[in-house]
Amino acid sequence: MTFPLTWLYVPGDRPHIVAKALRCGADVVVIDLEDAVAPGRKDYARAATAELLREEQPVPVHVRVNALDGPLAAADLRAVVALPGVHGLRLPKVTSPAQITRIASRVAEHGRRPLYALLETALGVEHAYAIAAAHPDLRGISLGESDLRADLGVRADAGLDWSRSRVIVAARAAGLAPPPQSVHPDIRDLEGLASSCAHGRTLGFLGRSAIHPRQLPIIERAYLPTQREIEEAETIVKAAAAEPGAQALADGRFVDAAVVAAAQRTLSLARRA
Repeated sequence: MTFPLTWLYVPGDRPHIVAKALRCGADVVVIDLEDAVAPGRKDYARAATAELLREEQPVPVHVRVNALDGPLAAADLRAVVALPGVHGLRLPKVTSPAQITRIASRVAEHGRRPLYALLETALGVEHAYAIAAAHPDLRGISLGESDLRADLGVRADAGLDWSRSRVIVAARAAGLAPPPQSVHPDIRDLEGLASSCAHGRTLGFLGRSAIHPRQLPIIERAYLPTQREIEEAETIVKAAAAEPGAQALADGRFVDAAVVAAAQRTLSLARRA
């Protein structure tokens, strides 16, 4: 199983930047038609993105459309939904499961595409599980922390931890992959990014969105298992293969099916290094 760890956002109205992003090592490139594009350049961004995605690209490409309750989202979807280069659609500011089912129905007219919901308000977080379980074409949920921070009036970063855990639990309860972290907005603060990624990993995130290529190796390094973690996982998997069922290892660690599953995920991540 492949685990994307880096999701690089690029503005849809800058095709030259998109072209560079497609070859900079990100697991997924997200072409943004929403917040990164000025109102007067929305039509150009949509047309440029549609032109690019008429063909497959070197890496999977997702498109973040404009707000679902605004006038632009329908035009965005019409322009890109059926294109060969589109591997997923990111839906901003989702607040209800009805939005997901409505978009999924509209997209299905042109062929199925994986959908990803961004929860960016208190209401979206409150409905996290219902959104995550709304439709089989929804493959992931994640936070948009900049908007959420403003909505909640949060000043310190720790004030978002409850919302982060809520979304992680909702995703897993709905059978979705662990969410990636939201972007770290200071592209020069690589130490802060590394520290934030380490914290996110302890919460249960997997990977992170980025807004600059220099952030990608920091994110990947933070989320790939360490050599010690790999060795411990190998020990657990070997022990489980030799003696199925719950058991205690020589060092006192208890091993059951859940521990083995976690170890197998660690080794899957290690193989992508």
